[in-house]
Amino acid sequence: MGGLLIAWRTPLIALFLIGGGLSGAGYAFAAANTTPTSRAGDGAAVITGYTVSSVVYAIGVASPQNIDTVTFNLDSTPPVGSKIRLKLVAAGATWYTCSNVAAAITCDTTVPQATVASADELRVVVAQ
Repeated sequence: MGGLLIAWRTPLIALFLIGGGLSGAGYAFAAANTTPTSRAGDGAAVITGYTVSSVVYAIGVASPQNIDTVTFNLDSTPPVGSKIRLKLVAAGATWYTCSNVAAAITCDTTVPQATVASADELRVVVAQ
């Protein structure tokens, strides 16, 4: 019986030593990890729109059926880095990129070429 008891304890001791070694290795790897300082937050603010005024559709000189640019004013200057886009066809997927100088906005509508016949809306999106 004594020999059987020793044979039974030997695997447990070996298992304990192996398990202890693995947990120590895992601890050593975890201790080497570093992460940068980070922040998280939650907040809410009111979203207000812009008022668009003084809209001008500049038609092509050689091809007056084309709209080459659309210019307009906003009631306030968008923050630096804002994205300003314009859409002229309700069912279309084309959004034109616009630029601004203060609250004066200019949108080039030549690529792809906008036309007077297809223009059925003026949709302006300004996003920070």
